Amino acid sequence: MITLLNHIYRNLPNIVSILGVLPLCILLRDDAFKYLCPLIVLNNILDDLDGILAKKLRLCSSFGAGLDNVCDAVAHILIALVVGSHFGGIVLAFSLLSTVAILLRVVQRLAPTPATGTGTPTNELMRHLLLLLIILQGSLGDHISPGLVATLLVAVFLLNSVSMLVPFAMPHLIRSMTKSATAILGVNVALVTAWWVPVTAPFIAAAFLGTYLYSFVVDGVRWLRRV
Repeated sequence: MITLLNHIYRNLPNIVSILGVLPLCILLRDDAFKYLCPLIVLNNILDDLDGILAKKLRLCSSFGAGLDNVCDAVAHILIALVVGSHFGGIVLAFSLLSTVAILLRVVQRLAPTPATGTGTPTNELMRHLLLLLIILQGSLGDHISPGLVATLLVAVFLLNSVSMLVPFAMPHLIRSMTKSATAILGVNVALVTAWWVPVTAPFIAAAFLGTYLYSFVVDGVRWLRRV
């Protein structure tokens, strides 16, 4: 029993990584779209939690990092494809583009000599999709035309796909600036608040997207000046 408990303890971050993906099996249902927001929130929380546990308990390992990247890829590709399939047309095409970007990003990170400090985490795409979907499904959704909805989703998929693969770091993202467990908790509290209190979603989305665009433009210009 002690050996078993010790084995579970040493693999706790890996278990949490897997638990972040398993509930997404629900997205294989025909009515998957209606479960999307809570599943993105849950996946984001558990994805952050596995990293916190690995650092706090000093259980970091190359296997754990690789497993986390694979779990992220599976979860985020599935989420992107559900969004694309629900809206169809050009949104589906750009959701496929985002899946290619996610795969390339993960391959880079799993390479024997991975590129570090480049591009955005794939989680940024999930957070932007979550906040946008909350806004679209809330009171504002009745006043937004289908064409504008498609344009906004295409913009999110395109911008995030490009930013995942750029050769420069983006340290001004909210998530990049939140290093402590308390700060990471704050990010997840903000996402849960946007989900439970949709009226706050536009303001929270503006904070996330604002820092994202600032980092993408400013850090991109700095990189161009150095090359």
